[in-house]
Amino acid sequence: MIEQKLDKQKLIKSEIKKLTDNFKKVDADKKVYTERLINQAAFMFATLIELQNAINKEGTIELFQNGAQQMLREHPAVKAYNTMIKNYISIVKQLIELTPQNKDGNELEEFLEKKLK
Repeated sequence: MIEQKLDKQKLIKSEIKKLTDNFKKVDADKKVYTERLINQAAFMFATLIELQNAINKEGTIELFQNGAQQMLREHPAVKAYNTMIKNYISIVKQLIELTPQNKDGNELEEFLEKKLK
């Protein structure tokens, strides 16, 4: 269990570094928000990996027993994964929107506009 926590912490730190490198061009006045979003995205990324491993190992459906009654149900990790992936995508979109090149428009669109003029 301790080893898994250490691996998760390493993964989070690694992801924070990658995201920080990718989003270093953010305006200074938005750096605090960017850092917070990066930390949340890195945590979600590591957690999504954990959830994927649980789903791969245990499957998407589990046998649930309530007293004498047994039924198949969606594995709780699937529900958590589905919720978290949506939130992760939302945070990544917010980070992309904070980058300066997004404010000025898509680089490809700018290139094409210059060529058409």
